[in-house]
Amino acid sequence: MAATQDTANRWPITISIMLATVMNSLDTTIANVALPHIQGSVSASSDQITWVLTSYIVSAAIMTPLSGWLADRIGRKNMFLISIGGFTVASMLCGIATSLPEIVIFRLLQGVAGAALIPLSQAVLLDIYPKEQHGQAMAMWGAGALLGPILGPALGGYLTDNFSWRWCFYINLPVGILAFLGVWFFISGERTARAKPFDFLGFGMLTVFVASMQLLLDRGPTQDWFQSPEITTYAVLGAISAWVFLSHTFTAANPFFDRRFARDRNFVTASAFGFFVGVLLFATMALLPTMLQGLMGYPVLTSGLVTMPRGLGTWVAMIFVGRLIGKVDTRLLLLFGLSMNAVALYQMTHFDLAMSERSVVISGIIQGFGLGFLFVPLSTLAFASIPPVLRPEGSSLYTLVRNLGSSVGISVMQAQVVSQGAAAHAALAGNLDPSNPVVRAGLAPGMNPATTAGAMALNNEITRQGSMVAYVGVFQIMFYITLACIPMLLLMRPPRREAGGEPLHVTVE
Repeated sequence: MAATQDTANRWPITISIMLATVMNSLDTTIANVALPHIQGSVSASSDQITWVLTSYIVSAAIMTPLSGWLADRIGRKNMFLISIGGFTVASMLCGIATSLPEIVIFRLLQGVAGAALIPLSQAVLLDIYPKEQHGQAMAMWGAGALLGPILGPALGGYLTDNFSWRWCFYINLPVGILAFLGVWFFISGERTARAKPFDFLGFGMLTVFVASMQLLLDRGPTQDWFQSPEITTYAVLGAISAWVFLSHTFTAANPFFDRRFARDRNFVTASAFGFFVGVLLFATMALLPTMLQGLMGYPVLTSGLVTMPRGLGTWVAMIFVGRLIGKVDTRLLLLFGLSMNAVALYQMTHFDLAMSERSVVISGIIQGFGLGFLFVPLSTLAFASIPPVLRPEGSSLYTLVRNLGSSVGISVMQAQVVSQGAAAHAALAGNLDPSNPVVRAGLAPGMNPATTAGAMALNNEITRQGSMVAYVGVFQIMFYITLACIPMLLLMRPPRREAGGEPLHVTVE
């Protein structure tokens, strides 16, 4: 129950919490558009630069289940202060990083510190508002969380274009300081006791598994996969830790995650579904800026502006879906969301180097609108039959799985772009015969293969064309993944209804 002090300071606390939420959600998208500039600054390859995204996602995913236990042990206010302070300092360190290892390490720290911000923000808001205002409180919180996907690309493009990519991280400093001071002065320091002991063995094995699999996916393309002892070591570590984690989970008295989740069909299916939603959302957001800036020569600000409508589409969709929940079968809402994503990805499989910004904007709006019809309905179905006492733990597990989908999707799809691009380059170059008069007549000025400069220009254009073929191929893979998710809807049951007639659901970021 919220302290009297917290209730009296409701508005200052709400503003402080919203600042922390906006800062966290903004950081998931603002760096995407600056990736090509970060890549050049730290001399990273195309597949290495994705570590800037995956390191943050993975560390946040692993730390999310631990954040609730820590908040109960050291107090909610202390946990909030540590999270905001750590996130702000890590943001500053990201801004001053001079090498790829540095920025990856600092992004890891950012994810570790920021993992608690989302669940703590929701918990505090629900505590300081009366039950009849919970819907309004979550609507305010959701609006803040959605500001990141909406403003992130454009703000990141503006800061990078007019200042430096480093300001995509420095922008968190004033916001973080204000949020820190608001929590310091207005939130009470009460703490609650947690009856269930923390399963450090389960947490440790899960951490080793996730870290090993992510390193395997990130390093595999450059290390010739299992021809490398390093990659083999990651695979062995991942297999052993997964086995220990599963064995421990099904035998321990107090496992890291309650065994009842594995017996709930809706939760298992929705979590698997959420994994693929993470793949579709974050892989697309990571690939588009590099495609637009690297292949099509878009300025960074233009790249941010044309990808911003995706967030607007999600925002509009969530307005509609909030009114439809409880009136329309939740599975139909998910089907509609998947269909919109399939339409958008099908449009993206027809991208080419001569297209206009209009193609990117339209497909982005459609995909964003479709994603908006996935988040809330999916969490509604995931928790339809979960006992209330398990919802906080279920929220952590559900978020963990979705974030793993995001990191795996970014790594795998970026690796596919690199490998398919190399294959397309070889195929295009193999079919190009400079001695053929028709071929010579079709070459642009300055691409005479008989001269060194002309040969280099011709090779660069072949690389550019091959990379575009690779991006289209990856969008096609994601299109098929979307279609493959549709049959999973048949495994779900509609959520049960409470006495008021509304479906039972929780808000899950």
